Amino acid sequence: MPEKVSDSRGKKEEMAGKKKNLDIRGLVCPYTFVKAKLAIEDMELGEVLEIVLDYPEAVHNIPKSMQDHGQKVLKVEQTGIKEWVIIVRKEKD
Repeated sequence: MPEKVSDSRGKKEEMAGKKKNLDIRGLVCPYTFVKAKLAIEDMELGEVLEIVLDYPEAVHNIPKSMQDHGQKVLKVEQTGIKEWVIIVRKEKD
């Protein structure tokens, strides 16, 4: 299943500004991080990426890897039995 990327506007102050959505449900590591990293590389500083995923290992790996690459993880939330949302703000090119 290909990932879906779309733009929207965030409502909270810390997530204000341009927001992109990345749906990587159905993918496993390392593809989950590769897709997330490529998506954030195409963004401007300060933009927010919302990642929807269903692979449990990626729930731990993506936030850690994003922080290791200088990005700000704003939220990690389980939204279903086997579904999570990770929100990351681009802080570094």
